[in-house]
Amino acid sequence: MQPLTQDMITAALDARGFTYFTDADGDIGGNFQGNLIYFFRIGEQKEMLQIRAMVRHVFGMDDVMRLYEFCNAWNHDQLWPKAYVHVSDDGTVNVVGEVIADWERGVTPEQLDQVVICGVATGCQLADAVGALREPTD
Repeated sequence: MQPLTQDMITAALDARGFTYFTDADGDIGGNFQGNLIYFFRIGEQKEMLQIRAMVRHVFGMDDVMRLYEFCNAWNHDQLWPKAYVHVSDDGTVNVVGEVIADWERGVTPEQLDQVVICGVATGCQLADAVGALREPTD
């Protein structure tokens, strides 16, 4: 067991052959099937990993109630990721999924790998389900 570090996160991503970047704030993110997924260390000691999937599908304000209903049903039926609706200042609306793990007492590389793959895989599954809500274009 060891404290969660940025190096552990990048090592887990490297071991899976995932492509990722580190932004100007030092946050790790990547493009997974067109979805932006971030790997944040949060908590007082940065002991928690939050994997946040920002679903690629963009909606408008008219879709908010339908997306709330979708997220409520998803959260009822699915353990991961927890889904919520995000309304941007510009009026665009997205669904975001989160998987969070708390490792106050430390984490093994195997535990970290399991949560990383869970966050990426279920985030992409959420994106696929949200995509099915899009109205077909003519």
